Amino acid sequence: MNHTLLRMTEHCDPYIYYHRVRPFIHGWQQHPVTYEGVPEHAGAPQAYYGETGAQSTIVPCLDAALGVRHRRDELRTYLAEMRRYMPPPHVAFLESLESGPSVREFVERASDGELVDCYDACVAGVEAFRSTHLEYASRYIQKQAQVGANSTEYGTGGTPFMRYLKKHRDESHSALLR
Repeated sequence: MNHTLLRMTEHCDPYIYYHRVRPFIHGWQQHPVTYEGVPEHAGAPQAYYGETGAQSTIVPCLDAALGVRHRRDELRTYLAEMRRYMPPPHVAFLESLESGPSVREFVERASDGELVDCYDACVAGVEAFRSTHLEYASRYIQKQAQVGANSTEYGTGGTPFMRYLKKHRDESHSALLR
């Protein structure tokens, strides 16, 4: 996952992303992306948050499996709401992981130094992903010129993204056992 993420810059220019792609996916609760004329909704307008990685189950599943815990704040409410965008079987799988024992709990009980090292390497991989994501958010959004509704204060999903991305990266680091 990290190797693939590092290739993003090969074919995704920050200027092009910010000025030509982001305006079409940028929206949030107060300023949703609205789709009209969709036959499945009898043509009635449908309002949605903009695209955000919070709509994916990949990293939350890694957090749940590894026992990475995030402090309660307004981001947790937002992340729970983003589950409406996930396929129901993904949500069920994620909830199953969250309700069961984590790998962290097993590793802590095992008292095996090699196992702790392997666990910490997995957590470090999640932290590295979050660090790269934070760097890209800075390069692709924050450092681009602010123009009208395409503000850099909020991410495409409507969160104060830089603060949240830093928080999640730091909480991932806190999950290391050594």
